[in-house]
Amino acid sequence: MRVYKFDSVYKEHIEALRSFALKLTKNKMDADDLVQETALKAFRNFKKYNSDKSFKNWSFTILKNTFITKYNARKKKSIISLPVEEIDYLTFSKPEADDAGEQNSKIRYLKQSIEKLSPKSKKPLKMYISGHSYKEISEHLIIPIGTVKSRINFARTKLKQQFKVS
Repeated sequence: MRVYKFDSVYKEHIEALRSFALKLTKNKMDADDLVQETALKAFRNFKKYNSDKSFKNWSFTILKNTFITKYNARKKKSIISLPVEEIDYLTFSKPEADDAGEQNSKIRYLKQSIEKLSPKSKKPLKMYISGHSYKEISEHLIIPIGTVKSRINFARTKLKQQFKVS
């Protein structure tokens, strides 16, 4: 019975969810993945849904929170978290460069630049790039969170300076 009820309520809002997901992700495949993940989470938690409230609002909240969680995870796994206007420095100020060989050499250069950082800056940066939180890095290195943030910021600044020069 629960499956039938969920299915009928969910089908009423699937197109609105797809539209909202597409606005958030700006990519059809990512939007479809987001809607599918939302459906799974909504189904698993359907017993918690209060039928006096709007299912649409409830499912939109799940979708939005799932997107935020995925976005934050991606952001942590990116090479370095930079504002959008500074992304060109990571592509060496040549956004039109699509050649795979050139991209590989850029990645190698970035890795070499990271390896040249002092150990005090390199270790926290590498851990952050790997997806560790400031708190996890702080506990692992036995240093205050403020020091972790400072060292990561210092490393990012050094790397940006190297990219501006090259």
